[in-house]
Amino acid sequence: MTENSHVEFFDTRGNVSEPYSFTKALVAGLAPGGGLFVPNRIPHFSLEDITALAKLPYHQRAAAVYKAFGINLPDEQIDQLMAQCYGDNFNNEAICPITSLDENTHVLELWHGPTSAFKDMALQCLPRFFSASAQALREEGKLDNSFCILVATSGDTGKAALEGFKGVDGVSIGVLFPDGGVSDIQRKQMVTTTGGNVQVWAVRGNFDDCQTGVKRVFADADFNQRLMSERKVALSSANSINWGRLMPQIVYYISSYSQLVADGKLEAGQLLDVCVPTGNFGNILACWYAKQMGTPIGLLMCASNENRVLTDFINTGTYDISNRPFVLTPSPSMDILVSSNLERQLFELTGRNPEAIAQWMRALNENRCFRIDRATFGKLREGFAAESVSNQDCLNTIKEVFARYGYLMDPHTAVAFAATERLRGENPVLVASTAHWAKFGDNVYRALFDVPAGQPLPADKAALTGCQLNAFIADETGCFYVPENLAMLDEMEVRFSEVIDGTTAAIEQATAAFLDSQA
Repeated sequence: MTENSHVEFFDTRGNVSEPYSFTKALVAGLAPGGGLFVPNRIPHFSLEDITALAKLPYHQRAAAVYKAFGINLPDEQIDQLMAQCYGDNFNNEAICPITSLDENTHVLELWHGPTSAFKDMALQCLPRFFSASAQALREEGKLDNSFCILVATSGDTGKAALEGFKGVDGVSIGVLFPDGGVSDIQRKQMVTTTGGNVQVWAVRGNFDDCQTGVKRVFADADFNQRLMSERKVALSSANSINWGRLMPQIVYYISSYSQLVADGKLEAGQLLDVCVPTGNFGNILACWYAKQMGTPIGLLMCASNENRVLTDFINTGTYDISNRPFVLTPSPSMDILVSSNLERQLFELTGRNPEAIAQWMRALNENRCFRIDRATFGKLREGFAAESVSNQDCLNTIKEVFARYGYLMDPHTAVAFAATERLRGENPVLVASTAHWAKFGDNVYRALFDVPAGQPLPADKAALTGCQLNAFIADETGCFYVPENLAMLDEMEVRFSEVIDGTTAAIEQATAAFLDSQA
């Protein structure tokens, strides 16, 4: 593999004059001027390097990828942190096992962590490396403040971030989710979170309102200066705009390829297509980086729900949300119109042209629309295909896959499976499965019992809690495994019930009050 000299970070919009170290970029989260941090180089693994990873436990595979990037933490510390990240906090020794539905369709189960969603793969990692990075900077005399992590979530990131950061010294974490825009299980997971350094707010509006509000708080220099001068607190992010969120996701695509070869399901060097249910573009971008690092990945298939802005963009080169309605779907974690990580992808596809990115992001902010140039569009089309899946087709897929394979999947995975069936060619396909079905039991029930998408459940089922409905589905299907963290939610105390506006002022006021309560 390539020499692991220390990676340095600059930003997608050209505002960072002096490169950041990994530790500095991680604790900053978002780059000055609103851009996203990117590494100055991408390491390369040989095919032999990749296939050899299968001999290692998952935490050592992850450590190998981090060391290849040459992050500025000691190798021994990376090993120790990764052993903590991927251990008995996951309910499967493989961490992210692969279930093969047939010889050419493989499902990567990314939901065996403490919150039963793929966000655990990154958010069991980020807090530990965040804490280690902050400590390293303190020892270097470059840091003397604590942090407030602000997270906008469409459902899964919030709980995973809360679980990862609760109890971490020197860090407070506040999570914002769209009121009425997440499943009952997702909401209960967040509002019952234990820990003294956590806070959860429901926001009037949709996920984009939450995400845009948080970004504007980050960009408010006066507010950030007041937090630092009055409270010695700096804001940071655990969303996938933070490189520390994205980097652990690269690992599981490299790891999956090595595992499929070791299991005799791929020939070494054979191309593997990958389909990812995509909202904020981070998960599929991580796959693209894995491909650049030498993993023999072929086509990247971007699966959208009825909020099909990414499908339309990949197919036309125009990103337009100026008159696009926001649709509530059975796959709420993908109900996103502003896909933050697309900025990193376009930066890479332009040959790392910050001027183009700054122009397009300015146009998106001002006009809600931008169009990329022909050369960049050509590169996008070379590597990506895209398909959107209707609400009803999503539910139909859940029922069809269960009938055909006896495999019960959540609505996000169903969107990816349906897109795979439409887009696939001759290569084997890895479908990214992003959540356990029990996180979305209401729509799994609709799928299995032929209740049309968007229609109310029968009165007797609507009267059940999410946990009770999951128990019914488990009895009916024989899919009895419901993770304890989901099965026991009804017994947990609801700690957070505040609903706020999604304006910059409202979020800042709520954040300040939360921090005052921490003092």
